[in-house]
Amino acid sequence: MPLKTGGQKNGAWGRRVGLLAGAAALAAVGWTLREVPAALGARPSGERAQRVRRSKQFRDGAFRNTAPTSILPPGTSRQVVRDLLFGKAPRKPRLPVPLVTPGASAGGDLDAIWYGHSSALIEIEGRRVLLDPVWSERCSPASFTGPRRLHPPPVPVYELPELDAIVISHDHYDHLDMATVRLLTRTQTAPFLVPLGVGAHLERWKVPASRIVELDWDEETTVSGIRFVATAGRHFSGRALRRDQTLWASWVIAGERRKVFYTGDSGYFDGYAAIGAAHGPFDLSVVQIGAYSKGWPDIHMTPEEAVLTHLDVRARVLLPVHWGTFSLAPHAWSEPIDQLWREAKERDVRLVVPRPGERVSVDDPPAVDGWWQTIV
Repeated sequence: MPLKTGGQKNGAWGRRVGLLAGAAALAAVGWTLREVPAALGARPSGERAQRVRRSKQFRDGAFRNTAPTSILPPGTSRQVVRDLLFGKAPRKPRLPVPLVTPGASAGGDLDAIWYGHSSALIEIEGRRVLLDPVWSERCSPASFTGPRRLHPPPVPVYELPELDAIVISHDHYDHLDMATVRLLTRTQTAPFLVPLGVGAHLERWKVPASRIVELDWDEETTVSGIRFVATAGRHFSGRALRRDQTLWASWVIAGERRKVFYTGDSGYFDGYAAIGAAHGPFDLSVVQIGAYSKGWPDIHMTPEEAVLTHLDVRARVLLPVHWGTFSLAPHAWSEPIDQLWREAKERDVRLVVPRPGERVSVDDPPAVDGWWQTIV
């Protein structure tokens, strides 16, 4: 039997180390990817799928908008990718976003706290409604990729007050986050109010069926004395390659005296005037203003269109959301709020722009101070 030389021994040892390192790397990748299948959610099945198929919004195998809608108009895809990858606009602030720990209510019956992006707490007539909660570092099915937060949440999930309802507008990752849903399932008892079909995702994530309320457009439910109506929007849905198997919605949140309208994600359309006529006027509109582009003009609205939406639904105070937390479009980080402030002054619209975590009273809204302009 031939003796192994030192070089042979070192070579064999090196191969073993390489194999071990490769196995460790594969294990690390597998560990990182383990949650991705669950994060993709689930397609509606059984009775839920039957409800989906019965919906007036579901035609030819998918949910449809009331107005003709294109996600990416023909010929725009290449320019959109180029702008996202090589655009020169500053897409994050130069300095840290200032965060505020929410203070106590001054005693009014309608307050709002913006936590960042579209996550907001509405305190209406003594009840608490949480909108589109996303506390994860990235809005993505995987923790290592996807748009990363530009600021941390101002409070951790476990420090949220006791909630009466959790409202979801649609199933995109920046509005429906598996990790946040799981935390809220453990730390809260409030039901999740979701558009038709979205309950399939929640059930996969172990949310009890008793805590899932699914509504089609113009359907309503009452929770803790607050009436919730799922109303129309102009958007799309999907967490994987197949789109529009679940519905998207805007929401009416109405107490005995106070009313709030939340757009969710939506392009501008004539449905807002109809919502204003049927359910308005509103004390507060919570309106999406960011992540717009000429490449997708139908599914997200510009700041100017956000003001039109606010006027269409006949609201008194406008709270802008969907900006300042995740960079999802080629425009500059501060562009949506700069343009909104300018348009609101021209149209004499009462605007509130709180720092993340800052409580605002809708009856005594603070003047806009341009805080974001100090960090760009």
